[in-house]
Amino acid sequence: MIVDFSIENFASIREKQTLSFVAKKNIHHLDEYYTVSLGGHRLLKVALIYGANASGKTTVLKALDFLQKLVCLPKRSKTDGIGVRPFLMDEVSRKQNTVFEIRFIQQGQDYYYRIEFNAACIVNEVLKTGKRGRTVYSRMTDIEKQLTVIKWGTFESLTDKNVLGALITNTLWNESVICGFLKTNMDQPVLRSVSDWFLLYLNNMVMPRHDLSSYVITQIDEGKILKEKLLSILNKADFNISDILIQKGASIGDIRTMQIPFERKPAFIKPMQGTPGFETLDLKFQHDSNGMHYSDIKFNEESLGTQRYFGLAGILYRLVTKDTCYCLDELESSIHPELAKHFLLTFCVNAKHSQLIATTHNREFLNNKDIYRNDMIVFTEKDENSATTVYKLSDFKSDVVRDTTNILNAYTAGRLGAVPNLGDYYLNLDEDEGK
Repeated sequence: MIVDFSIENFASIREKQTLSFVAKKNIHHLDEYYTVSLGGHRLLKVALIYGANASGKTTVLKALDFLQKLVCLPKRSKTDGIGVRPFLMDEVSRKQNTVFEIRFIQQGQDYYYRIEFNAACIVNEVLKTGKRGRTVYSRMTDIEKQLTVIKWGTFESLTDKNVLGALITNTLWNESVICGFLKTNMDQPVLRSVSDWFLLYLNNMVMPRHDLSSYVITQIDEGKILKEKLLSILNKADFNISDILIQKGASIGDIRTMQIPFERKPAFIKPMQGTPGFETLDLKFQHDSNGMHYSDIKFNEESLGTQRYFGLAGILYRLVTKDTCYCLDELESSIHPELAKHFLLTFCVNAKHSQLIATTHNREFLNNKDIYRNDMIVFTEKDENSATTVYKLSDFKSDVVRDTTNILNAYTAGRLGAVPNLGDYYLNLDEDEGK
């Protein structure tokens, strides 16, 4: 699980900002649903991020997504750029490096990981383990020679010079040491554990435009999601769906040359295992009414809300059955606010060591203190220099937020920040003005 995650000089974030999952010591409200005791920490399962448009909510999610890819995905060559975008609203930040720091728990062990980089290379990197922070490795890059230099800690299993030499050779100046490890024929328990966490615990960021349905039906087809369990999730959310019907079509070759009329194109296309080409998958839901079964409605004819929640149900299934973390941008996109709340609470009640980071504009959630904790509510706001600041509802002193404060009213009134600063409603669009 994530303990905390810090971001510096990335997109709209200039100064170091930290998203912490450490539960506040003085808050025990809904502990049984929202917190997990792990490795001597009391950690939150959820971070719900509020803020005005362009305030940096999504930037927090993108940063974690960027880190996961930076750590795990190899480069084709040392000339491949990293593709980072630093804070661009002042000339100093444009020339400075980006820094990510993350503390997490994997298999009961504490880890601290820091990586500093620019558009060309990893500048330095360090991995520590244990609550006292024993160094596993520290890495520097010789910028002039474009070479990785690694200094190892005192772990006995890292003393084989031939293996270490291979690892150094496989770690390009624009790749992480973890990435180099994944390309090297070596067995090192600490690096394997850390790479597993980045690969298996963290997931790609989910945005409203992403097609989650392809992922879900593929998981069903491969037996990784049990259809009956997914149906239970959908029906608890008040969808009148009695069955999920997946029909396999003919195999096809290069999808770029497919000549199929639009009305006959399959809903989804899946790579075939063992052979080149693809197979088609058509998805339909069966609806029951007056004792009759109706299954002739195509998936793309269902409402956008039904399509969206079908994908979210697959995410929810994974969050509950596996220990994993998802970042969801605009949780309530295309679905009713009550359904978004149902998704969130279902996760909290059933998940064990999973975590969810979600952005939202659903203010109604703040109107019921029986379903949230102050330390899980996160705000983002732009300062006078257009840089994002990240803070929590629990950071406010008692003279601003009391136990009796209606948080929705306080947020709507602007007392908590993180709301748009809007002008009046009058427009002067006179074409003759200024002539």
